[in-house]
Amino acid sequence: MKHSEPTVLIVEDEAAQLELLKFNFQKQDFRTLVAEDGEEGLLLAQEYHPDLIILDWMLPELSGIEVCRQLKRNDKTREIPILMLTARGEENDKVRGLDTGADDYVVKPYSVKELLARARAMIRRSNPVRSGEVVTYADITIDTEQHKAYRDGTLLKLGPTEYRLLSVFMGRPGRVWSRDQLLERVWPHDLDIDLRTVDVHVGRLRKALKQPDKRDPIRTIRAAGYSLDLED
Repeated sequence: MKHSEPTVLIVEDEAAQLELLKFNFQKQDFRTLVAEDGEEGLLLAQEYHPDLIILDWMLPELSGIEVCRQLKRNDKTREIPILMLTARGEENDKVRGLDTGADDYVVKPYSVKELLARARAMIRRSNPVRSGEVVTYADITIDTEQHKAYRDGTLLKLGPTEYRLLSVFMGRPGRVWSRDQLLERVWPHDLDIDLRTVDVHVGRLRKALKQPDKRDPIRTIRAAGYSLDLED
């Protein structure tokens, strides 16, 4: 979460389409990454973990379907939402794309306005804390515009790292996050951070969330990671 704006990776081999998409996403305050073939797109997705991937079906080097398949098989990238973009309109092609793991599907020619709306909706679904709204889970609330968090109405004293950790947890309550996954989402990629650092900051977040007669909302799953879980 180095960047406050969402990041989109556009993988498209048609130069005019690539520039059109890049221009319109940047106009909507997206950070954009671009690739002109499947292999480059796969590498960028693995390196930067964007919030959304716009993936053309027909690509040189590696097809969009194969890129999608590999990303969804990888634990570190499988949660990234993928919107397939293609000239194919046959229903069986659409089913094949969705079966491979794509989250949505748009057929060319398309409305840029509609594509942008779908993109924003996909990002909100995958990580609600990016929507700029107040997000609540059980008695925990995070206000992303004011950069503040509360438990049962009490303002939490969080450092920047603890706030980013809580943001990740609030995006997917109940999901188990490995230390590697938390490291990738919370710390800048150019820093060499030991996995034990994750444990230290989770401990600090736990301390900040602690209240008398209240359950510890962070569950430790041995050999797996951590989860924000207040379900009975």
